[in-house]
Amino acid sequence: MLKSLLRVKSQSSTAHHIRNMVRFLGQQEAIDIDQALFNNYRFSVDQLMELAGLSCATAIAKSFPDKVGQGVLVCCGVGNNGGDGLVCARHLALFGYKPSVYYVKRPDPSKTLYHNLIRQCEKMDIPFVEVSDVDESKYQLVVDALFGFSFKPPVRDAFVPIMEALQKTKVPICSVDIPSGWHVEDGCPAEGGIQPELLISLTAPKKCAQHFKGRFHYLGGRFVPPELETKYQMDLPKYPGTECCVQL
Repeated sequence: MLKSLLRVKSQSSTAHHIRNMVRFLGQQEAIDIDQALFNNYRFSVDQLMELAGLSCATAIAKSFPDKVGQGVLVCCGVGNNGGDGLVCARHLALFGYKPSVYYVKRPDPSKTLYHNLIRQCEKMDIPFVEVSDVDESKYQLVVDALFGFSFKPPVRDAFVPIMEALQKTKVPICSVDIPSGWHVEDGCPAEGGIQPELLISLTAPKKCAQHFKGRFHYLGGRFVPPELETKYQMDLPKYPGTECCVQL
């Protein structure tokens, strides 16, 4: 028992040390880094989504191993953050969880990438639900993949019902990159903000993560080229072994 407690304390101390070293990005820096990954380093959108979604699912599995075999509601927005959520749902199913997806709005037919991600989930027998069908008693975790770092208030009408549900729920929330509705730099709004138990920052944590008070904060996305890390002085932590995420 004593060894176990010492190990947990040591891990917490290490995470705290890492969190104090890593640099938190502003909104425009995050946008510029994303564009550099696409334009200069030739990463494709679906490639980064796959890496991000796997990192999110892995961080969830590390944080909530006791929820394996139980229901997880994955709430997906209409942009890249929602795409990360769809990938995360697929990997959660492979890890033994039972995800369901609430997709705020199905994508335009021209957006092949998103339709492919939806198809992959459907072929994994992952159900898609409407917000009116969401029964909190069926889920032991909620994945918040509604808004990413490009979000600017106010919340659009289509998102209001699910945002209100997330504000009221007692089920632990796992937010992908940004807790939805938060200001990317200033953090949780005075009214109507959600409070996740787990935050998975992607590429590098954003400034709003300095205001995160949940139990678990992970960094995911072990793909940043050293040259890009140096240019933006990200001071990223070392990922242990073959891990795709690291606790902050």
